[in-house]
Amino acid sequence: MREKVLSRFLNYVSIDTQSDPNSSSSPSTQKQFDLAKVLVKELEEIGLEDITLDDNCYIMAKLAANTEGISPIGFISHMDTSPDISGKDVKPRIIENYDGKDIVLDADKGIVTSLKDYPEIERFKGQTVIVTDGSTLLGADDKAGIAEIITGIEYLKNHPEIKHGDIMVGFTPDEEIGAGADYFDVEKFGAKYAYTLDGGELGELEYENFNAASAIVTIEGRNVHPGSAKDKMINSIYISADVMDAFPKSERPETTEGYEGFYHLNDMQGNADETMMNYIIRDHDKDKFEERKKFFQKTIDELSAKHNNRISVKITDSYYNMREIVEKHMFVVDVAVDAMKDIGVKPNVIPIRGGTDGARLSFMGLPCPNLFAGGINFHGRNEMVSVEAMEAGAKLVVKIAEKFAEQGL
Repeated sequence: MREKVLSRFLNYVSIDTQSDPNSSSSPSTQKQFDLAKVLVKELEEIGLEDITLDDNCYIMAKLAANTEGISPIGFISHMDTSPDISGKDVKPRIIENYDGKDIVLDADKGIVTSLKDYPEIERFKGQTVIVTDGSTLLGADDKAGIAEIITGIEYLKNHPEIKHGDIMVGFTPDEEIGAGADYFDVEKFGAKYAYTLDGGELGELEYENFNAASAIVTIEGRNVHPGSAKDKMINSIYISADVMDAFPKSERPETTEGYEGFYHLNDMQGNADETMMNYIIRDHDKDKFEERKKFFQKTIDELSAKHNNRISVKITDSYYNMREIVEKHMFVVDVAVDAMKDIGVKPNVIPIRGGTDGARLSFMGLPCPNLFAGGINFHGRNEMVSVEAMEAGAKLVVKIAEKFAEQGL
């Protein structure tokens, strides 16, 4: 499995699939079809059934059961990479027997994955890791998950002595821009339970995620030629500073962890005449989440009154904490925990400080915990992934399918 999952991963990251949050189409970028067509061909070569690639770039396929009476289960990953940094012309570098020290990605530009900034890299000591050259992200989020699923499914196909029910495979577009489940047909997919392979380090298992909302703040200024601006110009950019200062610095992503929620200014664009600020609001606790939204609205209303009603906000819910759904079917988590132990991986059950397709899919009727994909530092040039973790991910797909059959679930 090691060689196959590695080969697949390196092939997948060579294909640019970056999604675009400013696009109104689905998929948001047509280049996601470039990878989708490669994956469909692989699934056909493996011998899966009911393979489809629809107009919105969703792939579904089935490995037919070789034993009866088992619930159909699914494995899901997303094809797109983050719009935060380029995914074009990725140049992966393999480091054998990593020494656990700083990794120089580009000496000339001083781009380094350092222990000081990323202390978690020391946990990868002794493993084979894949890094970038510092000019792009790597794409382990979530092409590692795709490689693991296909490698695990291929193993099951080639080893019919391993009993399993129907196994569904799903690959989605646009997860990184929050649209991965927009056109996912749960009924067509056919699984009763599923797992996304979209997590981080080896052993991670998550069935709790943030409740999430976006808040678009619009500030209307008044632009006048600077030579005659006295007592006339109202600079919307200056007003945006008041907005930033109105939310606690102790409740930002860089100052919170674990179950702590936050307000995050994710992006802003503007000039003197108008400024738009894109915030995201997050909290694991539903009541605190609602309180955060109310606080945000109240704060903007008060600031707007101060600035002659020049500030407005639109708050929109994005997704909710899947724990509400998954905890009603906790055996799907228990199966994954036991499967990890069986393949020699120590389970690490933690909350996601983010979201996955599985969060929305759970509320669409498909309970869907999230499993590790094996990487860290996603969405940036310091992204890296462990080959050993990817191999374990492929083995985990096999073992979960096997355990569903063994336990007659």
